[in-house]
Amino acid sequence: MRLRRHPVALASAGCVAALALLPLGYIAAYTVDVGWSGIQELVFRPRVAELLWNTTRLVAGTVLCCVVLGVGAAWLVERSSVPGRRVWHVLLIAPLAVPAFVNSYVWISLLPGLDTYAGALLVVTLSYFPFVYLPVAAAFRGLDPALEETAHGLGLSAWAVFRRVQLPQLRVALLGGGLLVALHLLAEFGALQMLRYPTFTTAIYDQYRATFNGPGATMLAGVLCLLCLLLLLAELRLRGDRGYAGSGRGAVRPGRPVALGPLTAPALLALAALVALAVLVPLAGMGRWMAVGASTALGWDVLSTTGTTLALAAAAAVLTTALALPTAWLAVRARGRTATLLERSTYLGSAVPGIVVALALVTLSIRATPWLYQTVPVLLAAYAILFLPRAIVTVRAAVEQSRPLYDEVAASLGSSTPDRLRRVTLPLLAPGMGAGAALVFLAVVTELTATLLLAPTGTTTLATAFWSASSALEYGAAAPYAVVMVLLSAPATVLLSRDARRGLTT
Repeated sequence: MRLRRHPVALASAGCVAALALLPLGYIAAYTVDVGWSGIQELVFRPRVAELLWNTTRLVAGTVLCCVVLGVGAAWLVERSSVPGRRVWHVLLIAPLAVPAFVNSYVWISLLPGLDTYAGALLVVTLSYFPFVYLPVAAAFRGLDPALEETAHGLGLSAWAVFRRVQLPQLRVALLGGGLLVALHLLAEFGALQMLRYPTFTTAIYDQYRATFNGPGATMLAGVLCLLCLLLLLAELRLRGDRGYAGSGRGAVRPGRPVALGPLTAPALLALAALVALAVLVPLAGMGRWMAVGASTALGWDVLSTTGTTLALAAAAAVLTTALALPTAWLAVRARGRTATLLERSTYLGSAVPGIVVALALVTLSIRATPWLYQTVPVLLAAYAILFLPRAIVTVRAAVEQSRPLYDEVAASLGSSTPDRLRRVTLPLLAPGMGAGAALVFLAVVTELTATLLLAPTGTTTLATAFWSASSALEYGAAAPYAVVMVLLSAPATVLLSRDARRGLTT
């Protein structure tokens, strides 16, 4: 059995999977402990029904709006003759550089009456539609234009070709993008709290602050976890096992762009309006508060907070990438059910909202290891649980490209396992590990929810400093922290847009 050849990696990957599943295990154990009568008392009540209605209608509305915007924008950029396609592609990804809670801060400071369902729907849609645009744009680039040309030759209109030929081939990308939007929205706290729109995440935070992790907060967290798991199962069910692949060999040739003709101006206007609302309004709002705010000087507080954030992000990136290594290694070098189960466990753990992860770690640290409560190790553990998949994906890709022959040759020459790891394995995997660490680093820079609940007393990050100032309606004082977060997040936009540029023509 191949697993027997990697006992250290197997034990390490098992510990990583246990860490990733810790929040789910805590919620399940607590639910069993409460019993059916406790569940009925805490879950089956009008307040939970109200939160369920608010959450589900916001998720449904946001996914629908993101699908419409993402598919429409992707079609214009990838399949039409709209001018400046490369520029539009970068601008349509740019909203990902602005955290959702920063976006809501700008909108609510400009329009205080935006604390409604429509306002929440607007803000989160503008923040999350790139999650649909990106996979759909990639799917459009991979479609074989021969199918569309054949459909046109049979007399189908452009709309009929889209509906009957292109849309079925976009199903996996649409479901994946929609799932990302839904999971992010279920985990979203800062944006919705600032917009005063009550959902499960905001209610859990309020319950925790009011009763210090009472049973009400834990059972609300259980309902939220159940919603996340139902979404994952629904996506798998809807995706099915049907595939759409070309039968030819080689690369798919580029399709001929659809001439928009008189619709070019309206298409440009629609793209410009979307970019203006999603990018220019947040940037202009931050610039306004930087200019008119009374406390916008980039002084020592901002610099020290930035230093703390970068230090925590760097530590989390190193730790998370190190934890990802044994799991990714087994997934490639010891393929099988056990390795797959260990890998999938990390993805399942990361699907749990940040506030649930924080709540579980708070309770467990208080009960089992009180000396670890509100310490940096617990905070780093939360970051690792939340962002492990970002590191595992890139490290696994590096392992796939690293041939085992080099390790075998070194072993035949008498090199010990630690020596082979230091001199052969790690240098080969360094690019993938660096990419994974960069992704984790950027995610930690803007993480809010877990940091609010777990950060040691006196430890302030850019996100929590921004949150403290904006919650007190000190918009000018919050602006510098928002600007620094956007500047630190901007490299992610460049990385995301780089690969896609190759397939575009102006």
